[in-house]
Amino acid sequence: MCALEEKSIVLAVSGGIAAYKAATIASLLVQAGAHVDVVLTAGALQFIQPLTFSAITHRPVHSDPFAPWAADFSGHVTLADRADLVIVAPATAATVARLALGLSDDLLGLIALSTRAPILLAPAMEDRMYRHPTTQQHLQTLTDRGAAVVGPESGRLASGAKGLGRMSEPADIVRRAQVLVQGAGRLAGARVVVTAGGTREPLDPVRYVGNRSSGRMGFAIAKAAVAEGAAVTLISGPSAIPPPAGAIIVSVESALEMLAAVEEAARDADVLIMAAAVADFRPETSHASKIKKEHGQDYLDLRLVRNPDILASVNRPGLVKIGFAAETDNLLEHASAKLHAKGLDMIVANDAASTIGADHSTATFLMADGAVRAFPRLPKQELAFEIVLAAAELLAALRRGDS
Repeated sequence: MCALEEKSIVLAVSGGIAAYKAATIASLLVQAGAHVDVVLTAGALQFIQPLTFSAITHRPVHSDPFAPWAADFSGHVTLADRADLVIVAPATAATVARLALGLSDDLLGLIALSTRAPILLAPAMEDRMYRHPTTQQHLQTLTDRGAAVVGPESGRLASGAKGLGRMSEPADIVRRAQVLVQGAGRLAGARVVVTAGGTREPLDPVRYVGNRSSGRMGFAIAKAAVAEGAAVTLISGPSAIPPPAGAIIVSVESALEMLAAVEEAARDADVLIMAAAVADFRPETSHASKIKKEHGQDYLDLRLVRNPDILASVNRPGLVKIGFAAETDNLLEHASAKLHAKGLDMIVANDAASTIGADHSTATFLMADGAVRAFPRLPKQELAFEIVLAAAELLAALRRGDS
């Protein structure tokens, strides 16, 4: 049975352009078997009509805090009392502020103050509004009171600019809703270490040898693991991606720094997911001063030495290890060889040319028992959830003592 089946969900929609996505959220909740009561703020009514939601949910849509009460329905009191979860999507900057301040002059505010159900916020606003200290303080206030937050994501915003403030995808919001309703995710209580991004191997204080990894896959995995209830440590090389809320962040530069961080974090971990693109080699010598170009010099000779294999070096009974193989040729052959050479429980094989730095990825999971699972091209966040679910299955099997 789905965690949302027969659950009562209040879906509160506030006045932002992402309000159109709330219709998809309502549809996904209904498909999961939930009873969905939609609440539209005055701003939301400027973007989307009640008929859209009543057609999806087959239930009345609510917006007026002064609507007459009936014998079996007492407005916000009834909505708040019977809710198993309140989702606010999109949660605009104004809505976040009003909820943090406890304002109760609209229906959403009344419900938020009256309910004892968990509240899930999906922020959506322009980048500078989201990053403003006031908005961040309001979000911190709400999370301190027990509210959960999903997103926002980086991407194209309503203004046409790109930045942080795009509402999370409906499927991600519904997945987080499932975790909140069931009270614990599939990795509840587990300690998960995730690595992300590329390493930078210094030549001198200015230059380094690196790669094109953005860290997007590892950050998405960390986010998915948090959503599934894990205590997550994210060890990342340099990345411009905002860190996922709820994870402990350890920033590193070089492969040797990442090795030390992983060895420390993995001592009491249950799962290690090595999504980082660690440099295979580093300069033998890192110069203390900037290397100067000499007059008439046409070449710079570099001697590279091999970096340690982090994933192969971490061996501890009871630790589920998942690695990645980003290859340009003979993908599955090379991935299978890595799986066995490094003693992994699973390896994610994907084409390096099409996945590094991209928003989407194709992937094939190769398991230590010989099982193979192929996936079509997916957004990295969706693929991340598949990886995390596979990790949860592997951990459960290990704890059962399955061979």
